[in-house]
Amino acid sequence: MFSKEESRLLRQEFWTSFGKSFPTKWLLYNTKTKGLSFKFHLDTKSALVALDLEDHLENRIKHWEKLCALKNILLSDYLPDAIYNETYYLENGKEISRIYLPLEHKVSIYNKNTWREVMEFFNKNMTLFEAFFEDYKDFIKD
Repeated sequence: MFSKEESRLLRQEFWTSFGKSFPTKWLLYNTKTKGLSFKFHLDTKSALVALDLEDHLENRIKHWEKLCALKNILLSDYLPDAIYNETYYLENGKEISRIYLPLEHKVSIYNKNTWREVMEFFNKNMTLFEAFFEDYKDFIKD
């Protein structure tokens, strides 16, 4: 087991290494669409890339309906294994809507042997997620 400080340092090392290996300016929170953001997630068991809708319910529903209208395009042209989850609960209990793509292998932020696979997965799939958003952002935002 790792101490809190060791855990913090490993997490910092992973994200620093990822940034150096794939020096990309990711959209993440800078989508210019209230409540819509992209996320990278890596913990002790799994990794995923996600598009999260976290705004108030009315706005979330509006954007969710537009993303559902684009579902066939996202799945056929960008991320065929993406999962749509209208009601997704974060670890803190907050309800959001999420479209995500999990890495199908067991990985851990504490296992440096899995880092390269996670970084490549993040880079490839977030690039596709952001390309989808860039291509359809006008429709999603309206």
